Amino acid sequence: MPAAPEGAAGLGPWLLEARALGKLALPLIASQLGLIAMSVTDVLLIAPLGPTQLAAASLAFMLYFNLWLFCLGVLIATASLASQARGARNFKGVRRSVRQGFWVALTLAPPVAVMLWFGRDLLLLAGQDPEVAALAEPYLRAIVWSLPFSFAFLVLRFFVSALARPNTVMIGLIGGAVVNVPLDYALIYGAAGLPVLGIAGAAWATSAIWVGLFAWLVLVVLRDREFRRYHIFVRFWRPDWLRFREIWRIGLPIGLTLIAEVGLFAACQLLMGRIGIAELAAHAIAIQIASVAFMVPLGIGQAGQVRVGQRFGAHDLEGVRRAGWMTLILAALTTGLAALIMWFAPAALVGLFLDAGDAVDAPVFALAVSFVMVAALFQLVDGAQVAMVSALRGLSDTAWPLVIAVFSYWAVGFGAAWALAFPLGLEGIGVWLGLAVGLAAASVGLTLRFALRERLGLLRRPLEG
Repeated sequence: MPAAPEGAAGLGPWLLEARALGKLALPLIASQLGLIAMSVTDVLLIAPLGPTQLAAASLAFMLYFNLWLFCLGVLIATASLASQARGARNFKGVRRSVRQGFWVALTLAPPVAVMLWFGRDLLLLAGQDPEVAALAEPYLRAIVWSLPFSFAFLVLRFFVSALARPNTVMIGLIGGAVVNVPLDYALIYGAAGLPVLGIAGAAWATSAIWVGLFAWLVLVVLRDREFRRYHIFVRFWRPDWLRFREIWRIGLPIGLTLIAEVGLFAACQLLMGRIGIAELAAHAIAIQIASVAFMVPLGIGQAGQVRVGQRFGAHDLEGVRRAGWMTLILAALTTGLAALIMWFAPAALVGLFLDAGDAVDAPVFALAVSFVMVAALFQLVDGAQVAMVSALRGLSDTAWPLVIAVFSYWAVGFGAAWALAFPLGLEGIGVWLGLAVGLAAASVGLTLRFALRERLGLLRRPLEG
């Protein structure tokens, strides 16, 4: 049966878009779950070391992940430009975008490495407990060695996703998550004759996994016929300053937008550290559960970015509309299901990490359950904001979404978190309610911007060449 044309009336084109988006999103969701599984494994294996060790690991990971996520945001521009070029059947444009993505990755690694190497001092400046900051330092100095490999892997990941081949990345990330389990245990607890490294062992395991993932994806790109024809490694050192600057122009606001969002969670984590170690440890558990749930709408958003970018590159404005709104619909359906699970079974979720019957864990367990129930409240708005910001990235619209994010997350979200936690005395629950308020404000602003995309001039022709 022939496919309905893009401009056909009725539900047919929407169902075709849902099918195409779902087909692309499923392996991207699996990839995100494989990625987050590594950090979940870290928390599961570090939790038995005690609340102080868990608090130190959560702070170290928070600092590392915020910096890493900023770099991911900058590099996401590679996906937008490569998707638009592929939609326009401009193979040279795909190649130029990927090559310069590597150049941007190489410029990002050194400054991030310096900040992580001296991360203990940054944590002390943020008012964290000196003992906790000292325990975090070995983790931060071990994770430094993963940076160039993880950044280069991201560029290759966006390349293969732009070519609608996300299964390739999915296989690698799921394999990495599986290997990470025994490697994590061996390095944290000293199994198989290895030294006992504690929380630093988790960082060394992560670094080793990133090296392996990068090497594996390079091998795939060099051997696969479809990937080989783009010749992305040929004349690698030839400068292409126009495309280099374009990646920074589009990607820098994306990186700052991600920092605005995840920075809100990090700032709230620092607020938790000021309230108490039990609250900080409970926050670490709850944020892991919320992060796992977030991987589903995030994968849908990444698929939506590719679909919108391809339709934009092909100058199919009706296709842009369908791809964007279908991204929002699928994200809302999946986050609604996650919200129900979190609301009705928070103790079961927290029980995967902690023992409610243990005298040491009991206070942390109770706090984590309450935080997860609040997380259930913001699932829908969290899914909406990631769906809409991804659709806007497919149009290379990143500057105003940054403004919306900064205002929503910091003026609204962090302000509400601080006011509810301290002046109003709600402490940890207040912090999480503030997160919900900030995410709701962002979802409204970003949805309105996509709805007004034509009036705002967001549908101008994408970069050619």
